[in-house]
Amino acid sequence: MRILITGGAGLIGSHCAEFYARKKAKVIVLDNLMRSELFKSKKQSVEYNWNYLAKYKNITRIKGDVRNEQDVKKAIGTGVDAVIHTAGQPGVPSSVRMPREDFSINAYGTLNVLECLRKKSPKAAFVYCSTNKVYGENVDKILLKKLKTRYIYKNIKGVDETTLTDLTGHTPYGVSKLVGDLYTQEYAHIYGMKTAVFRMSCIYGQRQFGFEDQGWVAWYIIASLLGKQVTIFGDGKQVRDLLYAEDLVRAYDCFIQGKQSHALVNIGGGGKNTISLLEFVSKIKNITGKELKVKFADWRPSDQKVYISDISKVKKMLGWQPEISVEQGLLKLGQWVKQNIKIF
Repeated sequence: MRILITGGAGLIGSHCAEFYARKKAKVIVLDNLMRSELFKSKKQSVEYNWNYLAKYKNITRIKGDVRNEQDVKKAIGTGVDAVIHTAGQPGVPSSVRMPREDFSINAYGTLNVLECLRKKSPKAAFVYCSTNKVYGENVDKILLKKLKTRYIYKNIKGVDETTLTDLTGHTPYGVSKLVGDLYTQEYAHIYGMKTAVFRMSCIYGQRQFGFEDQGWVAWYIIASLLGKQVTIFGDGKQVRDLLYAEDLVRAYDCFIQGKQSHALVNIGGGGKNTISLLEFVSKIKNITGKELKVKFADWRPSDQKVYISDISKVKKMLGWQPEISVEQGLLKLGQWVKQNIKIF
């Protein structure tokens, strides 16, 4: 098997690359290593994963940009069996600061990869890493109940795929990711390609470099160990379902290896793997051994109070389910950050 991972030095991409490397596949990783620049950080981040993947002899690393046709064609080479497109501008606040850059990476970058793949390797499977943000503020119309440490949905167990993506406000990030989402669907319908859209909730795991703008699970743990303060925007009762990166990669592989010609699914930890910000803060000391310094600020625009994926469809379609609980996953991430605290 020959597989291309775009954004292969990121959290999801590096886990995808390692998963297939261990399966003895020929893995090509394409990444422009610009994550730290996007988030205006002087610290290196994905460079760590880039170097980490060098230990696998069956991984070829190519520094390049998904917006550059020649870079993508070079990565595809004579052909691939699958592409997992994890490359993207992943931050909501950063999309507001730089909407052109956000669009060019998320929207045009996705179209460019799809078109290069169609021309060079049209029978390959294509997996697109979409997001719950494509639903925009429609999610806020779901009735909520306020409890002591969290909000919960009043009448549903989670957001399913029938939720509207239109007739609502989005962030620039939500719009640019939706463009890639729609193009991925269209390349299945009009060109007959094998494509899947995974609308993801909160993904976390080892080798995650969190910032305030993106990757909050890792950011809280890193901040705790470094004695830094985190800002909670709102009252802290916001809830997300968490999915460990290794569980996500297994779902991708189920599609790639399966018989489905195309798929569109919501994916996350589901109702059994949820946590609020306040609940996470209360667990931090058990994970890191240190208290987390917290301050509160006003709600951010388009910050969903609750997002929990209804994963019924993906479980049925792919015969998949999460295996790593929130408790297990947070401990694994905490152990990794402790062992590598000097890089932060």
